[in-house]
Amino acid sequence: MLDAALKTQLKSYLEKVEHPIDIVASVDEGDKSQELLALLNDIAELSARITLSVRRDDAERKPSFSLNRPGAQIGLRFAGLPMGHEFTSLVLALLQVGGHPSKAAAEVIEQVKGLEGDYLFETFFSLSCQNCPDVVQALNLMAVLNPNIRHVAIDGALFQAEVEQRQVMAVPTIFLNGQAFGQGRMGLEEIVAKLDTGAVKREAAKLSAKAPYDVLIVGGGPAGAAAAIYAARKGIRTGLAAERFGGQVLDTLAIENFISVKETDGPKFAVALEEHVKAYDVDIMNLQRAEALVPGQPGEPSEVHFAGGAVLKASTVIIATGARWRDMNVPGEQQYRTKGVTYCPHCDGPLFKGKRVAVIGGGNSGVEAAIDLAGVVAHVTLLEFAAELRADAVLQRKLHSLPNVKVITQAQTTEVTGDGHKVNGLTYTDRASGEVHQLALEGVFVQIGLLPNTDWLKGTVELSRHGEVIVDARGQTSVPGVFAAGDVTTVPYKQIVIALGEGSKAALSAFDHLIRSTAPALA
Repeated sequence: MLDAALKTQLKSYLEKVEHPIDIVASVDEGDKSQELLALLNDIAELSARITLSVRRDDAERKPSFSLNRPGAQIGLRFAGLPMGHEFTSLVLALLQVGGHPSKAAAEVIEQVKGLEGDYLFETFFSLSCQNCPDVVQALNLMAVLNPNIRHVAIDGALFQAEVEQRQVMAVPTIFLNGQAFGQGRMGLEEIVAKLDTGAVKREAAKLSAKAPYDVLIVGGGPAGAAAAIYAARKGIRTGLAAERFGGQVLDTLAIENFISVKETDGPKFAVALEEHVKAYDVDIMNLQRAEALVPGQPGEPSEVHFAGGAVLKASTVIIATGARWRDMNVPGEQQYRTKGVTYCPHCDGPLFKGKRVAVIGGGNSGVEAAIDLAGVVAHVTLLEFAAELRADAVLQRKLHSLPNVKVITQAQTTEVTGDGHKVNGLTYTDRASGEVHQLALEGVFVQIGLLPNTDWLKGTVELSRHGEVIVDARGQTSVPGVFAAGDVTTVPYKQIVIALGEGSKAALSAFDHLIRSTAPALA
């Protein structure tokens, strides 16, 4: 199952295992069960501390397997083959069950250990989902740390009947004790915060007590990370508050145009960004969604207010809150969001295997999505508002070569329809003829660009008609001492490499502002 190179690499990891590990597989006679047994046998052969036993007559999902430690009570199970993006989740689970310490913050680990009650988490994932491993790895760790917590990671593409029965139409989808708990990327801190209801209030009080920063960066994407590094290198007190470190990059599958790095993916790039920022004296505050900016009077710090109640002060502020997927804003879209309406073809595509879907948008993202989906679903209809597709010519040629794709231009989507539980179609108007058409389908993938995250800034800094923060050549906004960088601004071409440069420039501008002002933090 594993090639020689991967076995060698995995063997070196398993040398870190300190305690025996019992793997118990639940299988039948199917091909996937045989593949799973081949994988688990390969793993067991790589370490004398690992034993494998097989059950064929139990009631567990098949194929699946549990990981345990003799004498311990660990409720950790994979249903399916954790390959693709989830192979790392399997390796980490083996190490943690085997006693290798986690890199999670000590205070978060103690929070997990202190959780009382009975928690059964079930996470539906797909092997092509780059958002799923964060959730799977966080819940696996929680199951290792606390005997009250159990976790089953389920490959939705392999257990289609259960996906249909539980109406899972987006991954990752998390159930807690049989009830919906969350969807989309969630890290350990966020999951724990949802369980430990007093954690948000305690964290807000802790943050509000912090002394003013010389520069506070709001946002943890490429622009925010670059700004933090450049500011910290100047030796000034630097804070970075973000809703999630990595930002939109976390939802990017392939990155092939970052100069000097031939190819990588978003999650790997985000990890590298965070590791680089942590190499400097930067106070990183995650899970903080900004709600208001209160500019300071001359000589006084500005304030940034956050959703959890925290208030941070700083002599200068750099806004780097990025952008989010743009909605169609048509009836039915929000009602059926994650029930057939989705924004990530790489993550959710496998859940629509053999079904009919539509892709909204004829730019590069939309055409790439249609190409990817065509290899999984029964049929793809791509709808473009304009008279022509806007994607690169090479992508259009590939798209038109696919037999199960239909392209409709001058199509204005007017409604997403459903049966009350999930999508069953959409309505569009032919802009040339005015005729109204209906499409019967099971999924709608929206790919119509990005919307800047500036709702919290309205009435404070000057925004463009598109909602972007207006900045000058130095990244200065309309408010002295407040700068902005990246996709949230009017700077054209929303690219990672450009955001990094703009973040660096904003930090240098903020430092220049500080040394030319009488800001008390530098006094």
